[in-house]
Amino acid sequence: MKQVLLIDASPLFQNFLTEKLTSEKIVVETADSRRDAYMKLVSMLPDLVIIDVENELHTILEFLMKKKRDPNATKTPIIICGKKIPRARVAELIQFGVIKYFNKPVKFDILFSSIATALHGALSMDSTPCVLDVHLNSNILFVEIAEGLNREKILLLKYKLAEIIEKNNLITPKLILMMTNLELGFMDGANLELLFDNILSNRRLNRRNIKVLSLDAFLPEFVRGHRQYSGVEVVSSISAVLNSLIDGDPTGNVQEQINEKILTLDEALAPSAIEMRFSSDAEYSQSSKDDSGDVVQVAIVDDDSQTRLFLHKTFASIGIRCDLFSSGSEFIAHTSKKHYDLAIMDVVMSPLSGFDVLKFLRRQGISIPIIVYSEAKLKDAVITALSLGARSYMVKPQSSEMILQKAIEVLHEN
Repeated sequence: MKQVLLIDASPLFQNFLTEKLTSEKIVVETADSRRDAYMKLVSMLPDLVIIDVENELHTILEFLMKKKRDPNATKTPIIICGKKIPRARVAELIQFGVIKYFNKPVKFDILFSSIATALHGALSMDSTPCVLDVHLNSNILFVEIAEGLNREKILLLKYKLAEIIEKNNLITPKLILMMTNLELGFMDGANLELLFDNILSNRRLNRRNIKVLSLDAFLPEFVRGHRQYSGVEVVSSISAVLNSLIDGDPTGNVQEQINEKILTLDEALAPSAIEMRFSSDAEYSQSSKDDSGDVVQVAIVDDDSQTRLFLHKTFASIGIRCDLFSSGSEFIAHTSKKHYDLAIMDVVMSPLSGFDVLKFLRRQGISIPIIVYSEAKLKDAVITALSLGARSYMVKPQSSEMILQKAIEVLHEN
C-alpha cells in the first residue's frame, strides 16, 4: 500500500487531501516540520512527501537538508505547495528531491495528477464539467454551481466552507446555494446527496438558514423526499427569501436591497491553499500549462532517438518532464514560445548543428544554460562549444547519475 507524508498542511489542505487519498487506499500520515517530520520520514519511508509551506522556504530547509543526507530517504520525491518564488530558487530544490513546486492557490486536479505520477499509479478523478464558486457577504455564504455536479469539487466545498466559517468566526452563518443553471434528474440523486450532506456536515450551518435558488422542478421534490434535509428551502427567486437572509427587516426597493446586501460581495477573504477552480474548467484551460508545477523546464535536443529516450528516462526518474526535439531547428522554433531552464544538446546534428544553435541563441540574446552531450571528443569541438556559451561539455556515454549531477550543478550556478 502506498504511503504519503503530509507536512505542515493547513486544515483545508490536510483534511481534503487526506480524505481524497484515503479513498484511493493510500495511507496518509501528517507531521510538523519543526518537530516530528524527519522522524516520521525515516520511520515510515513514504513513497511521497507533500509539504504545504505557509511562510518562507527557509522554514523547511533543516528538514530538506536532513533528508538529503539520509541515504534511505534522499530519493523520496517531494511535492511542495507555497508562495510564488523565482524559478531560479525553484530549480535549486531539485537537489532535495523536489519534483514539483506549485504556487498557491493550487488547482487540485493538477496537484492530484502529479501525485498519481509520483506514486506510479492511476487515481480516480471526476471529470464532470463544473463551475463552483464560494463568496462571503457579511454572514451570508454564496455558493454558485453551474454546468454540472463534480464530486471532487463537492468534497472540496465541505472544507472550503469550514475554512471560511472558522477564519471569519461566523457564529450563525446563512447560506444561499445558487443552482439556476442546472437541469437535474433522478441520475443526479447521489451527487445531490453528497452535496447536501457535505454542506450540512458543518454544525454551524442550521438547515433553516440554507436557501437553494433553483428553477428546476426535480430539486424541490428531491429535498422534500429526504427527511434529513427538512428545513432547507428551495426557492425560484432570491427576493422570496430576502427577509430571512438579511438581519433586520429590509425597507425600500427590494432590488436595491439585493444589490447592496447581496450582490456586493466581500472579497477580503483570507487566501486559501487550494483553488476552487480546476485547470480543466473552460476559462482556465488556456492558462493550465502555467500551473504545471514543474520544478524546471528541460529541453533535450538530439537527432538520435535512443539518446532522447535515455535522457528522457534519466530526468523522469526524479520527476522532471522534458520536451524532446529531434533537430536544432525544431528546438529553435520553440524557444520563442517557451522558456527553458536547461537544455541537453548534441552538437553533431544535421542540417543544423549544435554549434549553429548556440550561435543563433547568442545572436538573439536568448539565455538558456546548455550542457553539450555529444560523441565529438576533439578538443576543438569542446573549445568551440564553450566559447559559444555552452555551460558544460559531456562526452557520450555517461551514466544517469553523472548527467543528473551535472544538470543540478549547472542549474545551481545559473
